[in-house]
Formats: sequence, structure tokens, C-alpha cells
Amino acid sequence: MNPALPFAFFRRFTEHLLALFYPEVCQMCREQRATFAQSYICESCRTGKTGIKWVEPPFCECCGLPFLGDITVTFECFNCRDQEVHFRTARSAAQFSGVVKEAIHRYKYNHASWFEPFLADLLITAAKPSFASGDWDFIVPIPLHWRKMRQRTFNQSTRIAQHLSRATRIPMNTRLLKRVLPTATQTRLSRAERAANVKRAFAFHGTESLTNARIVLVDDVLTTGATASACAKLLRQNGAAVVDVWTVARNILK
Repeated sequence: MNPALPFAFFRRFTEHLLALFYPEVCQMCREQRATFAQSYICESCRTGKTGIKWVEPPFCECCGLPFLGDITVTFECFNCRDQEVHFRTARSAAQFSGVVKEAIHRYKYNHASWFEPFLADLLITAAKPSFASGDWDFIVPIPLHWRKMRQRTFNQSTRIAQHLSRATRIPMNTRLLKRVLPTATQTRLSRAERAANVKRAFAFHGTESLTNARIVLVDDVLTTGATASACAKLLRQNGAAVVDVWTVARNILK
């Protein structure tokens, strides 16, 4: 059986079910028409002043930090120059602002599951072309600690990574990493505090050999890259040859 068929059936079933309870109105502006297929986000909210801001060059060659200006040569941002980064590259689909920021917050903290296809499509649109020429072994979502998992009931990174896995046919592996410490939220922490916060938060939990493996780490938002770098370090210490990072959104730490 085609593995996409059960997912397509579930998506159609969910669409009909939500239509019974939610009018076809944009859940951002509450004014324009928007359907389940649009994740209840109208075209005006997607393309307007607070709409999707795609991350495009020029940006840091290592972490993908956008640079506002004209640069014709490759460059590395001060954040990557000042710390040891264990992933090869990190890239994000869109800036963590406006409609993207609102959708992520409501998806994670208010169980607004209808935003999931919107967020997944952003990631797939930006990331899928980069996998066309390489042999990738696993997509690995950043894990949640079991306490936060119990509170939230789902790991947004795993859910989004499932969509990317289906679109790219790269198998997802959730066994390799485990979050062993319930770290404080990173939202209001500085770069140094973020790095210290996640220093011992993760552990390698895999049993299979990662010798020369090429791995894609997936998360919802990247700010300084401290979490992704901590996870990449464990994967590389256990044999991975390449670890790249993809996130839905890129937050720019002020």
C-alpha cells in the first residue's frame, strides 16, 4: 500500500470534521474566507504586511542568519564565529514574525492543529530542494522532555518532521536522541545562557551505527542554534559524518 494513502484519508476526514465546528474564516484576521486546506489562513494574511517573510540570501553560510543589505560574498555571522558550532549548516524557511510566529505559538501552546499543514508546507517548500542531490540517512526531530511532552501532549518538531519525511522519503528516526533534563524555556535567555541551558540536556539513545551517516535535524524555531548544536554534537560523537539543521522559522535574537 502507498504510505501516503492513509495520511491522505486522515487529512480528508479531519477536514470534513473541522468543517462541522469551524466556519471557513481566517483564524488570523477573522475577516477573509479560508478553508482547512489553507490551514484557515487567508491569502491576505499570508502575503500582507505581517505575512510570510521567506529567509533568502544573503545569510550566514553556517547558521542561515539573514542579513539585511547587499553582500556579494559568503560570510559567517558573529554568533558562529564566537562559538563552536557542531552542525554543518542550519537553514530556516521563514522569519519568526507575523503570521508565522502567531501560527507556531498557537499550534504549540493552544493545540491549534489546523496550522500544522501550513507550517509543514513552509518547511517542505524551502528544504526539499536541498535534499535532491544528497543521500540522507535520517531525519531526526529535536526531542522534548517527558514532562513537557505530558503537558503539551505532542512534540511539534516530530509532527512537522513527519511531513518532511513523507515529502522527501528520508526515514524519520526518533530513537537516536533523548532529552534527559527538563530545561527552562529559552525564550528570554541570552546566547550564553541558552548554550549553558542545553549543555547536558540531551543524551544519545541510539543503538544503530551512525558511521558516516548524513542526518537532518528538524525543529520549529532556531534562534542562536544552541539546542541544535548540542544535538548535532552527540550525533557526530557517535559517528555521523554530516548533520544539517532545518527549521520552520528563524528567530533573530536582539
